[in-house]
Formats: sequence, structure tokens, C-alpha cells
Amino acid sequence: MPRDYISQNPTAFQRRPHLTKDDAWIRGFLKTAKVGHFATSIDGQAFINPTTFWYDEENHQIVFHSNLAGRIRSNLETNPKVSMEASELGQMLPSNVALEFSLQYRSVIAFGTARIVTDTNEATKLLNGLIGKYFPTLRAGQEYREISEKELRATSVYAIKIEEWSGKENWEERADQSDEWQPLDEKWFEYYRNQS
Repeated sequence: MPRDYISQNPTAFQRRPHLTKDDAWIRGFLKTAKVGHFATSIDGQAFINPTTFWYDEENHQIVFHSNLAGRIRSNLETNPKVSMEASELGQMLPSNVALEFSLQYRSVIAFGTARIVTDTNEATKLLNGLIGKYFPTLRAGQEYREISEKELRATSVYAIKIEEWSGKENWEERADQSDEWQPLDEKWFEYYRNQS
């Protein structure tokens, strides 16, 4: 009998619970992950956009920005529910049976409600946090000009209040192998290690 996913929270029923990571691991991962994929939807159509982001730990929210007008803003003004994914991939993990082929990965998925940040002081602070994540050695007012009001008027800043999240990590050196088939030649493990 199929599970009832509709009435459950979005992180229920983890398929491989032994790979699940705790909140501290998730926070650490989000601080270093380079690209987030943000999913919005409207009228039953899903959209996904890759972009830079910042995890604002103090307020337990994820910050990103986009153009002043466009699909992302239009979708979020109509439906502020959003999910995001960030991941890191490692080496490919071959196996001697089809079902066990795998790859190394680390990932976080978060669910929440987005808001458009309209207060200029808050928007400036959040954008500085975003810049600081990727360029921690450069300082506003010294290496680069501080954010201007004109620049703020040309962008949309979003803050996603995180309601749920989950993290997973599979960083095994090898995928499971079966003793029901001939062992995979060692050269293939070496080959795929070198492809990463």
C-alpha cells in the first residue's frame, strides 16, 4: 500500500535514513555550498532557478536576490512557498550490478516561506552578508563601493524563513557490490576515481 505523502511534512519518510545529517552539519554545509537551486511554483507549474545564496544563521533564513521584475518575483508574490537545494558531488561509484551504481554526494534541501525584503537597511545588511560569504576578504567602503540606493532599487532581495530542512551525505569509497556476479575489475574503480 503506498504511503500517504500528502498529509506529511516535506521531510518525512527519508529513503536512506542512515545518510541523514544533523542540524549542525546542515548549517555548516549551507555556509560553504556555492550554488542553490530555488523552486517556486504558480498555477501548477514548477520553476527552478540556480543562484548564489547566503544562510543567515542568526535569523535562520536563506537569502538570495534576483532582478527587480521577473519570473521569480512574480511567482513569489503569488505563492511565497519555496524549496531550495544545494549539493556537492564527488566521484562516480561503479558496481557489478545495475541497481548499486552510485556517486558520492552531500546535499541539503530546505522548505520555507519567502518574503521580499523592502526595508533598505535590512536589504543592505542581507546583501552584505551574501557578498561576505563569497568574498570574505573584501570590505564595503574599502575594496568596493558600498551598496547604493540606486542599486537597491534595481534588485529584489528575498529572505526564506526555513520551516524544515534535511541533509544527506553519501561519501563512501565504493558502491555496494554483489557476490551474485563476477567482481568488477579494479581498473574501473581507478578509472572513475580519476574522472572526478
